[in-house]
Amino acid sequence: MGISKPKILKNMTTLKSLSRIILIAFCAVILSAGAFALNNGAETVKIKTSAVCGMCKDRIESGMAFEKGVKDVSLDVETKIATIKYNAKTTSPEELRKKINKLGYDADDIPADKAAYDKLPACCKKDAPKH
Repeated sequence: MGISKPKILKNMTTLKSLSRIILIAFCAVILSAGAFALNNGAETVKIKTSAVCGMCKDRIESGMAFEKGVKDVSLDVETKIATIKYNAKTTSPEELRKKINKLGYDADDIPADKAAYDKLPACCKKDAPKH
């Protein structure tokens, strides 16, 4: 006594459906893991600075680039806003503001560290003449 042909077809259809469900679930897991890896706890903060020129941009971007938890830094000289992508598990917006202060620049409403500000080139001072 063998298995009838319709029963085999029914089992194959069930197997195909099950395979599709497994494939869809696997793809969903892979995609969600990829999205998590892209974000990986990263947050972004925008900080208003007292930067006035391209040299300020270089100083802030290079000075912040290797700070613990900083993933990316970009300063828009026109708006004076530093956009910083950082690891929220490692640092905080408050710490990032303090680090900008120690470079000699205001960070939001926190004034620059005086000693660091005094060491800035003349073109990087807040009252530097505009070119």
